[in-house]
Amino acid sequence: MFFADNSYLYYIPFILQGICAIHCIRNGHQQKWLWVIIVLPVIGCIAYLYSEVISGRRMRQPNIDVKAMLNPGVKYKRLEEQLRFSDTFANRIKLADAYLEGGFTQQAIELYENSLTGAFAENEHVLQQLIIAYTQSERYEDAIATAQKIYKLPQFIRSRSHILYAVALEKTGNTEQAEAEFKLMKGRYSYFEQRYEYALFLSRNDRPGDAADILADMLEEQPHLTPVERKSNRKWFSYANTELRKLQSNKTA
Repeated sequence: MFFADNSYLYYIPFILQGICAIHCIRNGHQQKWLWVIIVLPVIGCIAYLYSEVISGRRMRQPNIDVKAMLNPGVKYKRLEEQLRFSDTFANRIKLADAYLEGGFTQQAIELYENSLTGAFAENEHVLQQLIIAYTQSERYEDAIATAQKIYKLPQFIRSRSHILYAVALEKTGNTEQAEAEFKLMKGRYSYFEQRYEYALFLSRNDRPGDAADILADMLEEQPHLTPVERKSNRKWFSYANTELRKLQSNKTA
């Protein structure tokens, strides 16, 4: 009888494991954490939560919505209700951002486009999100037109929107212009995401040698960075290492 009444306790480690795995993936943490979480469900989850969530953030409130992670529909419903109750720009964008993150790209686009009115007609966040949404929907001409509205902003050059602008140029046949944009996003000991994406661009355009050079340079710079810089860019180093090995394997095949 005791085990029957407390059978729900059996599922707690699996729920905790799922929450940690989702958080790990969404935040781009090292792949090794996934193995720790999978192989050592309880101990691994405790170690992950302490290292990546609690450590260094004790003064902040936890930023994990457990209900939303287990049932994403809860989050959408809550935001939709907030918008129905108060149709404000902030509430529309919160819902649009949630839609975009959840893969409901068309719904996100409609909300973003309808929000670009009045004082918010040139809102930078909305335009950047639209560039992402248009690219995901393969509406590359729209992505280009939107990117050109914020192209001259100083922060644009280092943004993900700039990368997607270059990709959209490539997809519409403007390969030379696309490469010119990628070249603007180069710099030693920086621009690691941009340089990784540039390497992929070169690989797609039958220049594996040039792509390998960029990836090798990135990996050579990694040991010379500060611990904070290495941690914030470790995803790109991991991707660069995988892609470089792939290129080297293809070369020797």
